[in-house]
Amino acid sequence: MTIGLWRSSQLLEKPRVNEEPKPIAITLSSGAIEPIPLTRKLDNRKVELGKKLFNEPKLSKDNTISCASCHGLDTGGTDQLQFSRGVNNALGVVNTPTVFNSEFNFRMHWNGVVTTLEEQVDKPVYSERVMASSWPEVVSKLQKSPEYTSLFAKIYDDRINSDNIKDSIATYERSLYTPNSRFDKFLRGEPNALTSEEQEGYSRFKAYGCVSCHQGINIGGNLFQTFGLFGNYFEDRGEITKADLGRFNVTGNEEDRYKFRVSSLRNIEKTPPYFHDGTAETLEEAVELMGKYQLGRQLSEEDIQLIVKFLKTLTGEYQGRPL
Repeated sequence: MTIGLWRSSQLLEKPRVNEEPKPIAITLSSGAIEPIPLTRKLDNRKVELGKKLFNEPKLSKDNTISCASCHGLDTGGTDQLQFSRGVNNALGVVNTPTVFNSEFNFRMHWNGVVTTLEEQVDKPVYSERVMASSWPEVVSKLQKSPEYTSLFAKIYDDRINSDNIKDSIATYERSLYTPNSRFDKFLRGEPNALTSEEQEGYSRFKAYGCVSCHQGINIGGNLFQTFGLFGNYFEDRGEITKADLGRFNVTGNEEDRYKFRVSSLRNIEKTPPYFHDGTAETLEEAVELMGKYQLGRQLSEEDIQLIVKFLKTLTGEYQGRPL
């Protein structure tokens, strides 16, 4: 697949404000944007049990917080807050990513601390800012429930344990995929799925080089990138926190300071506010900041509006209905 990209080395040549990007032809292979599959083969018994557990507040220490508390399916798979609230009203330190299409990310969490959905389930259970519990405590609660005892026995020979809980929740999360966005239809050969303005927005998205980080099946989520390639975002924003160190908190490598997993753009219209710190309240603001700090460009108002129009075509369907 050959598309137009804005070469990073060209950006180092101090591009002029509002100068038209000059696309060059390069070939993307595994990084090419791909549509989400229309169907998935999953064990429906695990999906149903996982759904119940996903909405189960007994996973938290005080029986008040479930996975769904922060990942509402009616709010884009997030809670649309800058930072989520956990047990005892504890405030999170990073913006909650969407649970939709999370299977297609190569790492979980902004800093990529875990690699699978199963591993990811551990984090909120043990986090003092989320559920503040432990697997022995959760297992003990569920084992006292005749309903859960029966449900697990029908699926798992070893019944209720932490691995089986994680397996069922992760299977349910794999069912939370959103195919058939208008952009996916466009990729599948329906040119009229996008308006001329939306197609122009996609052209500028490619020409400016946004696609160099936002590509693959999730239009992101498959690589790490430094936040602030052109300009010091954190110095300009102020009040730097430990969470702002990103991948550095996992590896301790200086080259990973301020580096984060690139977020997916799927359903982006439904998941404000944006970035790991939740500081961008609108898509327009997010696109403007990305232009400034990731591309070294001051995007024109026309550029921003056209790219936003394109981004809004990335909203898919869940169980046959638009999000």
